[in-house]
Amino acid sequence: MSDHDHPTGQHPDDERPGVGARVWRFLIGAPRTLSDTSIMHRLSLVPFLAWIGLGADGLSSSAYGPEEAFRTLGSHTYLAVVLAAVMIFTIFLISAAYSRIIEEFPHGGGGYVVATRLLGEGYGVASGSALLVDYVLTITISIAAAGDALFSLLPLPWHVAKLPVEVLLIVLLTTLNIRGVRESVLALAPIFLMFLVTHALLIGGGILGHLAEFPATVSAVQDGFSRGGRELGGLGMLVLLVHAYSLGGGTYTGIEAVSNGLQIMREPRVRTAKRTMTYLATSLAFTATGLFVCYLLWGVGHEAGKTMNAVLAGRVMEGFPFSGALVVATLVSEGALLVVAAQAGFLDGPRVLANMALDSWVPHRFAALSDRLTTLNGIMLMGLASMAALLLTGGNVRAIVVMYSINVFLTFSLSMLGMTRSWIRGRKGRRHWRRRTALFLTGFMLCATILGVTVVEKFGQGGWVTLAVTGSVMGLCFVIRRHYRKVAEALSKLYAELDHLPPASQMPPLPAPDPTRATAAVLVGSYGGLGIHTTLNLLRAFPDYFVNLVFVSVGVIDTGAFKGEDTIDELRAETEAMLGRYVNFAQRLGLPATSRMAVGTDAIDEAEALCLDVQRDFPKTTFFAGKVIFQREHFYQRMLHNETAFALQRRLQWAGQTLVILPARVL
Repeated sequence: MSDHDHPTGQHPDDERPGVGARVWRFLIGAPRTLSDTSIMHRLSLVPFLAWIGLGADGLSSSAYGPEEAFRTLGSHTYLAVVLAAVMIFTIFLISAAYSRIIEEFPHGGGGYVVATRLLGEGYGVASGSALLVDYVLTITISIAAAGDALFSLLPLPWHVAKLPVEVLLIVLLTTLNIRGVRESVLALAPIFLMFLVTHALLIGGGILGHLAEFPATVSAVQDGFSRGGRELGGLGMLVLLVHAYSLGGGTYTGIEAVSNGLQIMREPRVRTAKRTMTYLATSLAFTATGLFVCYLLWGVGHEAGKTMNAVLAGRVMEGFPFSGALVVATLVSEGALLVVAAQAGFLDGPRVLANMALDSWVPHRFAALSDRLTTLNGIMLMGLASMAALLLTGGNVRAIVVMYSINVFLTFSLSMLGMTRSWIRGRKGRRHWRRRTALFLTGFMLCATILGVTVVEKFGQGGWVTLAVTGSVMGLCFVIRRHYRKVAEALSKLYAELDHLPPASQMPPLPAPDPTRATAAVLVGSYGGLGIHTTLNLLRAFPDYFVNLVFVSVGVIDTGAFKGEDTIDELRAETEAMLGRYVNFAQRLGLPATSRMAVGTDAIDEAEALCLDVQRDFPKTTFFAGKVIFQREHFYQRMLHNETAFALQRRLQWAGQTLVILPARVL
């Protein structure tokens, strides 16, 4: 097709994009080049950057988890000593368990994949649904807590601007993540480092500043235990300790992010992920328990309009040089780190969504990648859903953390249960099976305890909301899966039309397609009922007219295919093999055939270019595509099944070509 054949007098690729397209490209960056063999290496993260992108979620929980636990103790703050020790134990135990999960599931997927493989699909969709809600709330609570930390520096009348600022932060993070994982992490790295420095000063100063009072503190704790024994009894103190431990469960909520995000790790991924987990566990244990102990040492309590960390920073740094600037830097870095922590929701949430899309629990479009090789649809959904949650809760951190913790520990519990079951069942021939079983069983008991206490204690304070939302997501997943299965069963019946065809080996050799004669170009996505049905239908509709067949396909790079530097070549080989089956099928029909293919992230762009190439090689070409149709069209069917055929038809019509869409009635 020559340039003057195009209605505008230009080739489509030469047209200048509109203003909206240019603004969008400025915000998210230029498309990635799939032919670049180093693309996976340049997009992946080394342990330090992975610690920033994924570990920030766990580390930032020190801004609200320890505070909730300490406030739950009430006047019995002497129990903070025991609780701090239990917190350290829990952090390292859960981290060790997830390091073992990383070893056994080196391709990632986290709780969804673990529960699906080890417990069954029903448990998997429960874990996946909980994770989706969890990552939405990860973004919500991180941004809300960031707003609390930052506005602790401002007078109360200014707090009316907190919610709008938080909404703006979600919009900013959504845009950053659409650009790409590495870009967003690099942009936020200085914030992470500033948090580490300022909080090391805060905790170190808080402990060293009270060394002189250490004997008095020990005496006060001993007196507290004596008083607690008289007032509550041993059992009462244990119940209060378990209660505070459970409601402070937000402290441990970011640990799973590393196992969910293995796909973005630099090779060797398992070693990178385990090192990242070590960084996360060590930094979280130091920060969370350090702040917790400082609350006790400095007698920190709640003050209106301020977080407990803000109160602590004001007291500890009062005697430091430039104390005012240090307090501001500490709280700004904390608020900023919480913004960084929202990254875990944007990094891992779309990946869970994509894994579930590949298994047909959610619309398949959530497995697609943009030309920036990011899960655009998933990122947009996470951003919009977290914004809705923020507005509905008014940014109330104490309400959000309850909803958040329930789903986190539901997923934790299912993962630990699945691994316990796996090690018990496969204990024969496996080394250290007793040690591993004990690890996962202990982890399950701790996580199930936190889950149970949180649900019972906070059911009426938001717990029922997260259970209802998660249950609704699960129900929707089962409905979507049922629909896809019905469509697949209906399409499989179309294979029956092949029974009368002789094998290709019994057919006489055919000449190569003649470019001067009428050609039908069929767009196919995979070898199956829809493509075969479309081919047979076009031959019935135009008997004895077409003498050539050209099969056109785009190997789409989605999250299921984009897992390593060799996967693009593998996808290309798979697409070529699939087209070879169609060429063989055409020869069984007695028609000369050939194929054309491309690999890319946007099926429509690549298919348009392929079709125009086919038209140049075979000038008398008519294009055909199949489309699943339903007797009664509903809006959700357009969500579950892409509109690629119609979108491509409009593009080719604008280019002066004909694309005929043939229906496949399945339901």
